[in-house]
Amino acid sequence: MSTNTQIEKKKMHPHEFYLWGGLGSIIMMFAGLTSAYVVKKSQANWLEFDLPNVFIISTIVILVSSFTIQMAVKKQKEQNENQYQGFLILTAILGLVFITLQIQGFKTLEASSIALVGARSNSAASFLFVITGLHLLHVVGGIIALLWMSAKVLKGKNDFTNGLPVKLIANYWHFVDILWIYLFVFLHWVG
Repeated sequence: MSTNTQIEKKKMHPHEFYLWGGLGSIIMMFAGLTSAYVVKKSQANWLEFDLPNVFIISTIVILVSSFTIQMAVKKQKEQNENQYQGFLILTAILGLVFITLQIQGFKTLEASSIALVGARSNSAASFLFVITGLHLLHVVGGIIALLWMSAKVLKGKNDFTNGLPVKLIANYWHFVDILWIYLFVFLHWVG
């Protein structure tokens, strides 16, 4: 193998570079939010409450979705079009289930008289809503990308020789999963 070929293989694709740069920005945003949460928690009017159990179930769902996106990567490498598309769709469905469970958790808190927004809200509940809501927006972005990639397969426009798109979405999806684990642990034990 020539030196030029070795250098080419070690270079990061620009899309990968942009993804990692974006993920770094997301990390800084959530680090800032969780830091503000810790500072605000020391105030006297902070409301202590437990997270509803549905958040545990949503955590399990998002962990399973990490497995399904990794299976999509594997099926892409094997050029198994039907299973590749199936795992993309299954991952998107699990993402939708995760969102639904999170919303159910918000409703459970509201039913327990813990207002997330508005005049009755406490900063503890509002922080929970903002932090998890921003995470949900990132999950929605991942779902859109998964459905777009699945539609490309359906239209016969998927290039199985190029594994970059599925690699990028898998890295993003794993990141969103790991971010939720961090947030869940943070909110469950620090919150």
